[in-house]
Amino acid sequence: MTSPSVVSIGFLLTSLLVVASPGTRVLYTVSMGLSRGARASVVAAIGCTLGIVPHLAIAILGAALAFHANALAFLLLKYCGAAYLLYMAWSTWRDRSTFEPDQQVVAKSPYKIAMSAVLLNLLNPKLPIFFLAFLPQFIAKGDPHMLVRLLELSAIFMLMTLVVFGLYGVFASSMRSYVLGRTQVTTWLRRAFAIGFVGLSLRLVL
Repeated sequence: MTSPSVVSIGFLLTSLLVVASPGTRVLYTVSMGLSRGARASVVAAIGCTLGIVPHLAIAILGAALAFHANALAFLLLKYCGAAYLLYMAWSTWRDRSTFEPDQQVVAKSPYKIAMSAVLLNLLNPKLPIFFLAFLPQFIAKGDPHMLVRLLELSAIFMLMTLVVFGLYGVFASSMRSYVLGRTQVTTWLRRAFAIGFVGLSLRLVL
């Protein structure tokens, strides 16, 4: 019989700090909220959440140790992630479409939005190692239900990711009417997002 689960305040606070910290996924979710609206930002948040599932599975199974030992696999995944961020920067910079609040625009399909978000996480080689180092710290030594505890903590982390990213995106969407009707503001926002993706790419490589 499984003993009752106890989630520490430390885990909740640390997870919130990790999830809410600005980064690639936050940048993507906010950009979707500003350019496509609340629905697109929520889809992006769902995609970002789904994207961490494989990494959590790898960490839980201990396969992250293999990534850590195999330097070539780690480097290949890291450079693929950096290349994808550069692609995001390029596509964002060259986008010339306008986003008038009252204008009907051809929306990017939810599937493409979600898949882009999933790829942003899948191509981050640091996540499995991070989870392997992070999650066990909040499990009692010798706990006979360690696998159950890991699954519980993973589920909480994913739920927190979905909620926080959703809030980021919805808030960004609420600001659309103040900024997206102005062509110059829209242009500079795209440039800022593109530069942000480049910076995150360089950070991942270095």
